[in-house]
Amino acid sequence: MRKRIQPALHNLRGSDTGKAAGLAGAMIVNNVIALGSSIVFARLINDYGALAALVSYLLILTVAGQAMQVATAREGVLGHLGVGEDLLTTLERWGKSMAVFTLAATVVSILLRQPIADLVGVKHDAWAAAAGIPAGCLYLEVSILRGALQAIGDYKSVGLSLIGEQGSRLVGGTVLAVIGLGVGGAYLGSFLSYVAMSLYCAWRLYAQLAGPNRRRWSPGRATAQAAIGLWRHVWGAWVPIAGLAVIQLLQNLDLITAKHQFSKNVASSYAVAAVAAKVLIWVAMGAGFYLVPETSRRRAAGQDTRVVLLRALGIIGVCAVPCLLIYAFAAHPLLAIVFGKKRAIASSSLLPLGAAFTVLAATYLAVQYMLALKRVAFLALIAVVAIVEPVLLLQAPKHPAAFASVVLGVQVVGAVLAYGMALRRHPDDPQSGPPDAPPVTESEAVTPEAVA
Repeated sequence: MRKRIQPALHNLRGSDTGKAAGLAGAMIVNNVIALGSSIVFARLINDYGALAALVSYLLILTVAGQAMQVATAREGVLGHLGVGEDLLTTLERWGKSMAVFTLAATVVSILLRQPIADLVGVKHDAWAAAAGIPAGCLYLEVSILRGALQAIGDYKSVGLSLIGEQGSRLVGGTVLAVIGLGVGGAYLGSFLSYVAMSLYCAWRLYAQLAGPNRRRWSPGRATAQAAIGLWRHVWGAWVPIAGLAVIQLLQNLDLITAKHQFSKNVASSYAVAAVAAKVLIWVAMGAGFYLVPETSRRRAAGQDTRVVLLRALGIIGVCAVPCLLIYAFAAHPLLAIVFGKKRAIASSSLLPLGAAFTVLAATYLAVQYMLALKRVAFLALIAVVAIVEPVLLLQAPKHPAAFASVVLGVQVVGAVLAYGMALRRHPDDPQSGPPDAPPVTESEAVTPEAVA
C-alpha cells in the first residue's frame, strides 16, 4: 500500500493541481501569520490604531504590485517578456528603472512626510508615514519578480516568498518595536520584508535562468533592450490596477478615517475589530482564483458566465453565516481573548463591520468578474462610492457601532451598483449555450493565445 501511495503523492506534487494546491496552502499560511502579526502588534503597540492606519495606507499603495504580479505571470507565460536569459535581461532592465523611480519617490515622500502623516491621521509618526511610498515601490518590485517565477512554473518559490514576507515582517517589526521604535518599528517590518523577498525571488530566478557563463548580476546586459518597457507593461494593466485600487480604498478608508474621529484607545480598539471582521475578504480572494479563469473560459466557449459569479457568491454566503453568528453573540469575549481586554472596548462595532466586509467580499467578486470580462464602465461608479465614503464617515457619530453602521451602508450601496452592472446583459455577452452547459473538453479548450 505504501509503495503505491508514495508514487501517487509524488505525481500529485508535480502536477498542475498539486502546484496550485501548494500555492493556495502558502496563501493560507501567509494569512495566518498576518493575523498573528496583528495580534502581536495589538498587544505590543500602545497606539495600535496608528499602526493600523499606516498599514491601511500601505495596502492602498500595494495595489499596483498585486495587479502587476498577475500581468507579469500572464505575459511571461506567453513569452512576451523574453525566454531564459532574455527574460532575465527584461527583469534587470526593469530593476534598474524601478531603482531610479524608487529613489525619486523616496525623496518626494520624505519632503511630504508631514502632510502624508496628517492625511493618514498619524501626525506624530511622520517619518513612519514617509516609508509608505518607498515600501509600495519595493512591493511592486517583489510582485514583478513573483510574477516572473509564476511564469516559469516555480510555484514553490512563490509560495515560500509569501510565507517569508509575513514571517520576516512579524520578526523584523517585533524586534524594531521592542528596541524602542514603537509604531514606526512595527511598520518598518513590512519595508524590510519586501527587501528580503526581492532578494530571495531574484536569487531563485538567476538560479534557474542564468547560463553557466553569466554572472549573477550583469550591468552590461541590464542596459540591453528589454522585451517590453516597464512603464508600457504597467500601463497595460491599468484596468485591474484601478479595479483593485477601488476595492482597497473601500476596505481601508474607514481605518484611516477612524484615526481622525476617535481617541487613541477607541481607534485602536476599532482597528482590531476591523481586523477580525475582514476574514471574509480572505475567502473572497480564494474564490477569485476560481472565478476569474472559469469566467474567461466560459466566455470564450460561448456559455453564460453569470452562473460562475453566483457560485462564488454562494461560497461567501456559506462562510458568512457562522462568522456573523459569532460576531453577533460573542464579539466582546472574542476580541478580549485574542487581542486583550483593553482592545475590546469597541466590540459593539464587530457585527456591523463583519456585515460590511461580507458585503465588500461580494463586491470584490463582482469586480473580479467584470475584470475577467474586460469591462471598465463599472470603475467610475464604484470609484464615486470610494470617494464619498470618507466624507460620510467624517460626519458619522463618534461611536464605534454607529460609525461602523455608516461603513455598512456605504458597502451596501457599492455592492448594489456593482451587481447591477455585473449581472445585466451586455451586447458582447455570449448568446448561446445554457447556463449550466457542460465544460469544454481538452480538445475543445481555448488556448491562452486565442483568449488573448
